[in-house]
Amino acid sequence: MLMTPLYALRRALLAGFRVEPVLHKSENCIGGERAAVQGTGGGPVRRKSELLQKSNPIYEKVPVLLHNGKPILESTNIVYYIDETFASPPLLPACSYGRSRARFWADFIDKKVFDGGAAIWRSKGDELELAKNEFIDILKKLEGALGDKDYLGGDKFGFLDIVLIGSSSWFPTYERIGGFKIEDECPKIGAWIKRCKGRESVAKTLPEPHKVCELVECSERCMELNE
Repeated sequence: MLMTPLYALRRALLAGFRVEPVLHKSENCIGGERAAVQGTGGGPVRRKSELLQKSNPIYEKVPVLLHNGKPILESTNIVYYIDETFASPPLLPACSYGRSRARFWADFIDKKVFDGGAAIWRSKGDELELAKNEFIDILKKLEGALGDKDYLGGDKFGFLDIVLIGSSSWFPTYERIGGFKIEDECPKIGAWIKRCKGRESVAKTLPEPHKVCELVECSERCMELNE
């Protein structure tokens, strides 16, 4: 029987933390529906569930996709797995050049976007200004990759959009702390975010930005207490 990602998800368990951008890559690529989500605790100190420790004993990190009892680790790797395992709908381009380009930008997003944004809310003074400018520069590079297309992969929502859109719920927090607006600095990325969030599968998987903001504020208070 040919299994689509949505059908397969009924046989899978996605373990994750609700506001993690890495989790939403995995959820978006399977249509925003899930059989169950195993939480790993909330707040800046996260309790690691027995399921997580058993499924990912090396890093003990989320997300983990359990498919037929086998763990698939790391968010982008989960997206690769789903695209290769289930025939419809394809996420990566058909041509080898398109796939290599997608993998290059996926690696760039994984290495730069979240850490670049986190540097904003972890910094103050001159360091904050530097972190803000570096984050805007990261988005401008992605804006160059987007060009005049509707989506990062072309005319249709696909692999790279899934990889990046999961981080977008954190962007309002970065904007608030850094004192800038993505729509002003990177208007094409701003329009792309709105376009992606107009998709039902994206809208119902991303957390509300205010929940991310609350998490960051809680983390900041904990950091201040530990100083």
